Amino acid sequence: MRNEKKTSKKLMPKRKIYAIDLFCGAGGLTKGMENVGIDVRLGIDIDPACTHPYNYNNKAQFLLKNIEEVTVDELERKYRKNGIKLLAGCAPCQTFSTYNRKADQTDKRWWLLMQFARLIKEVSPELVTMENVPSLIDQDVFIKFLEDLKNANYHVSYQIVNCAEYGLPQQRKRLVLLASKFGEIELLSPSEMGVKPMTVRDAIFNLPHIDAGKVCSSDLLHQSSSLSETNLLRIKASNPGGTWLDWDNDLVAECHKKNSGKTYRSVYGRMEWDEPAPTITTQYFGFGNGRFGHPEQDRAISLREGAILQSFPEEYSFVEPGEKISIKAVGRMIGNAVPVKLGEVIGKSLLAHVAHHEAINNGKGGASVAATNQ
Repeated sequence: MRNEKKTSKKLMPKRKIYAIDLFCGAGGLTKGMENVGIDVRLGIDIDPACTHPYNYNNKAQFLLKNIEEVTVDELERKYRKNGIKLLAGCAPCQTFSTYNRKADQTDKRWWLLMQFARLIKEVSPELVTMENVPSLIDQDVFIKFLEDLKNANYHVSYQIVNCAEYGLPQQRKRLVLLASKFGEIELLSPSEMGVKPMTVRDAIFNLPHIDAGKVCSSDLLHQSSSLSETNLLRIKASNPGGTWLDWDNDLVAECHKKNSGKTYRSVYGRMEWDEPAPTITTQYFGFGNGRFGHPEQDRAISLREGAILQSFPEEYSFVEPGEKISIKAVGRMIGNAVPVKLGEVIGKSLLAHVAHHEAINNGKGGASVAATNQ
């Protein structure tokens, strides 16, 4: 399937791919797949805060429901005859995150992945994709998930990707799985995607200046958290890409003066203009939660800046007009999201895969398929 040469011809499958996005959140994966031509029919999530951003920004419908209560009939009604079924899902990753030291197999969230496996078995879609944290790859529940897919006659591939290599202005490593009943399947490479590296400067340099704790009048999501007097002094003493080791000793937190805290040097840090951002977490709006300081303004990055670094369009709406914006709720949605650009990579990989196997079945000798910019 691999072909590193560029092609100007757009190869799209003749049969349309219809998708359902489980654990859809605010719609990052859905938006990415829609952007490249996949017809997403439904998104399902248990978080009511996701209802507006998902419905407002995407063509697909949103279903507020616990995945354990979702039935095969609810999903089958959304697919279309003569199309190809795709079931996508990103089970909440907190259970498997390196930040979660207490989770074990008794944690109920652990088994959300098995609910995904249940629906795959019941729906039997031709295509499956999953995105999750890299540490899931070493867990027994993931091994069981792979066994279930292979026993159901899926060809499976998975890999840990750095989203920065696919044009995301962010160093974000994720586990991406693709599965198909048509044959062997792989994620397209960065060269096949034809992407260019992006930096923080490329993404957010042109946004209006705002102060800590203030809101931009032309975009209410472009707002930043307030800073204490001490934290304001800290960020003023911080250099892009530097650490708290650059500060005067009286500004250093007591916990960081201990041996146990000396390794946490990225907290209270500024981003660098000409590098990708660090991983955008659910707490990215807080200066002390990581390297989330603006490269030159004395504040943490805004909600909108975090969304853009997650590759959401600048106009993506997360809160209904007139509704009060909760920094924590919106920050959580944005940090948890599948980056839109990664959704595009996954979508193009699936489209190329189907077109490739259609070509084989049509007796065209297995023509190579590469993704092209649309």
